[in-house]
Amino acid sequence: MIAKIRTFLEMIKFEHTIFALPFAYMGAILGAVVVDRRLPEWSECGWILMAMVGARTAAMGLNRVIDKAIDARNPRTANRAIPAGLIKSAEAILFIVVSFALLFWAASQLNSLSVKLLPLAVFMTVIYSYTKRFTWACHIVLGLTIGLAPLGGWVAVTGEVTWTAIILYVTVAIWTAGFDIIYACQDIEFDRKEGLHSIPARFGIAGALNIARAFHAFTTVGFALLFVLTDLGWPYFVGMIIAAGLLLYEHRLVKPNDLSKLNAAFFTMNGVLSAVVFAFTFLDLVVVRSW
Repeated sequence: MIAKIRTFLEMIKFEHTIFALPFAYMGAILGAVVVDRRLPEWSECGWILMAMVGARTAAMGLNRVIDKAIDARNPRTANRAIPAGLIKSAEAILFIVVSFALLFWAASQLNSLSVKLLPLAVFMTVIYSYTKRFTWACHIVLGLTIGLAPLGGWVAVTGEVTWTAIILYVTVAIWTAGFDIIYACQDIEFDRKEGLHSIPARFGIAGALNIARAFHAFTTVGFALLFVLTDLGWPYFVGMIIAAGLLLYEHRLVKPNDLSKLNAAFFTMNGVLSAVVFAFTFLDLVVVRSW
């Protein structure tokens, strides 16, 4: 069982949780300060962590089960656990059910709105894996799904949704869609051959990278709007400038005729960005501010 769990966690790239978890806590801290003039309770932080682990694990597990036939035909993904026979679909589904149970349990410990929004979260985690079969906007759907992390963190501590929460949600969604477009460039030939839909397959690598740049320009605008519309101070502003620099550097790493640094652009830069934005928000609202 331990070996199966290890294989499952490797299959779903559990370490990629770094993309969403910092933003979930950013949403929680910012929401608590903006709405209630307080900091999140330790218990709230714990339940948010449990909810994030459950949601992210279930979402990626579903993706691997739903896409198992496609993954088996793609040379880049053929060695994933299910196509390689390291884990059975039924075993993966068991892990997914347990993950959803963890998500529901954690949400039930927070507030009623968190529970009411669960059907939306489940729907988004399921539908995303099918979107590449019928629309090149699949990257946007992924963004709208991962963007639920900061929105969920906000709702977990406030029990409400405000326009500031929506701005944070859209900002993270656009950021995610942008880096997913970059990541999808490596599968352009396979997607076209299989009749799968993606922005690179539809617009070509050069066009896709331009769209990703536009998305990340809007991401920077979104972070700036949060600074203007809330009482975030200079530490957040510094983090925002660093994040803009990271996005700029990310796009310097990938070129239409050279995707050799794609993994660094996708994982390293975006993992650092999420950590930086959260760290400077934490510094601003928790460390520097006197409560």
